[in-house]
Amino acid sequence: MTLRVQDLKVHYQTLRGDVHALDGVSFDLADGEIMGLAGESGCGKTTLGKSLIRLDGRMRHVDGTIELDGRDVPVADDRAMNPFRYHEISLIPQYAMSALNPTRRIGRMINELLRARGVRPATVAEELNRRLELVGLDPDVLQRFPIELSGGMKQRVVMVMATLLNPSLLIADEATSALDVSTQRSVVESMVEFRDRGYVKSMIFVTHDISLVYQMADTVMVMYAGRIAEKAPASTIINDPRHPYTKMLIGALPEVGTTTEDTRLEGIPGTPPGLLRPPTGCRFKDRCPLASEECSETPPLVEIDPGHWAACWKTGR
Repeated sequence: MTLRVQDLKVHYQTLRGDVHALDGVSFDLADGEIMGLAGESGCGKTTLGKSLIRLDGRMRHVDGTIELDGRDVPVADDRAMNPFRYHEISLIPQYAMSALNPTRRIGRMINELLRARGVRPATVAEELNRRLELVGLDPDVLQRFPIELSGGMKQRVVMVMATLLNPSLLIADEATSALDVSTQRSVVESMVEFRDRGYVKSMIFVTHDISLVYQMADTVMVMYAGRIAEKAPASTIINDPRHPYTKMLIGALPEVGTTTEDTRLEGIPGTPPGLLRPPTGCRFKDRCPLASEECSETPPLVEIDPGHWAACWKTGR
């Protein structure tokens, strides 16, 4: 087992109080597994990714444990996390293409990152060139500034930087959101190949696009308002979702080959609850067509079929 997260609770500190961004999240990620993390904006996807590497100073670790390859990950201690970052856990951040310093050449940025992690650039220079070529980039890209690269080229550079030290876990946060469809496909294929070649052991791919996740992920975990709604193999999530939120989320996706004349897309009525003072019970109940009195109690995340987990009182009915 690569990753084990137990009852993770993370809050954001604001002037109005704590925002309960993650509230009791538990899941496992196996060796070699690519897990897609999906849900609406504000559901906790990015917070979960950042909390595993602790890259946001506004976060406050409230409770829960994280274990990676049998070792405790000290996410409550920013300084103690330094040996883990990029060596054991790495991140392709949201808006990664804008994260490159426009005043630095690509090669200089990579060298600075390596030195900051205690690695001499010369020891990985050959491997760096090999990986650039693997993602379709010529090594002379190292002499160029970010402004000289296209969006897809920048994204591939960031992917190489994030995986150069062969981390056990790679977190890719909306890594394809600003790319055109053909470039998205190329980047996704490169990520899968990096897993297959052993450059990363396992991966969490954060996105709002379930259809994209279906193409690359082994499993999909759907989040809603800081909690897990459902987790299952990707094909099961698409073809046999059991949580009402997952069903409505997938029902809002257009089908290939259909037009608006054939079928009308339905959105999910209402809005997610505020997490400054989260509601009691099931957090989806105010938008759920199946809600009843029992939904005033928080449903546990239970295994309804082998490898298929859901948090809903109605899943067995």
